[in-house]
Amino acid sequence: MGKGRLFTDPDPEKARKFFRDKSRSLTGKVMSVSEAVSKLVKDGDYFASGGFGTNRISTAVLHEILRQGKQSLAVAGHTATHDFQIICAGNMLGKGKLMNRVDAAYIVGLEARGLSPHARRVMESGEVEVSEWTNYTLACRFRAAAMGVPFIPARSMMGTDTLTYSGAKEIECPFTGIELVACPALYPDVAAIHVHEADVYGNCRIKGISVADLDLARAAKRLIITAERLVSNDDIRSDPTSTSIPFYCVDAVCVVPYGSYPGNMPYEYFSDEEHLREWLQAEGDLKGLKIFLDKYIYNTKDFNEYLQLNGGLDKMEKLRRMELMIDKAGA
Repeated sequence: MGKGRLFTDPDPEKARKFFRDKSRSLTGKVMSVSEAVSKLVKDGDYFASGGFGTNRISTAVLHEILRQGKQSLAVAGHTATHDFQIICAGNMLGKGKLMNRVDAAYIVGLEARGLSPHARRVMESGEVEVSEWTNYTLACRFRAAAMGVPFIPARSMMGTDTLTYSGAKEIECPFTGIELVACPALYPDVAAIHVHEADVYGNCRIKGISVADLDLARAAKRLIITAERLVSNDDIRSDPTSTSIPFYCVDAVCVVPYGSYPGNMPYEYFSDEEHLREWLQAEGDLKGLKIFLDKYIYNTKDFNEYLQLNGGLDKMEKLRRMELMIDKAGA
């Protein structure tokens, strides 16, 4: 039996009561990121970030969560790199505590770029309660919630300390007697997912790998979508099989071109490795980090100002050309 605490209730019947009252009407949901975060992200919520690592993350929503000073969030640390780094920036150790609980699978590291000094500082501070998982078992938890079942059986984590410090339980298969791990359903209060295209109602298209986002969209009680482009509903209806996330899962649609920056957006633009290095370097001490955050987040009114500080359209077009060159090379 895992020692870790469950930060959400896995009961699908209780979740169903919430989803039963969620509107399924075709209503316009376009709003600003500021309005979406103010309306849908509450102190104490369980928050999940879509995408993978620095790829297709909803950076604009993450910045706005910091800008609005949200507090005491639980966070899903599923394939989380720069998004987790941003969230940890809201924990200034003894001053503000944006995050106080985390289901940790892949956090702190920015893959080949190295470890985030401040994310490590936060996780070593003792201020954040941790339950451990693997990326796969957290994905299983989203899948269970999307299916409306209380858990999904898996073999992952068996015989490891990760299982010991998770909130999972060992069970026996009723058909074979095999020992399995029960991965409890995870229903985030709110999630943010960045997509390539969306219409005003929230029908979304994702190009390339979707990771766990199709399940996350169906598991989250409230869902903020940021999109590179707004397309017409006629366009969506002309190719319905390309719709990755249906409108009835979505609560807000925010049009944010380059919204995954400084992360990568597949087929759109490459990651800004220079700025990601600048962020890592700024985290060397709290004074330097505060100056950095004031410049790029707290003293900017929105994500567009952040883009302008980092080279604006000239930089974005350069990153777009890099991504297109990589795509051609891969082809």
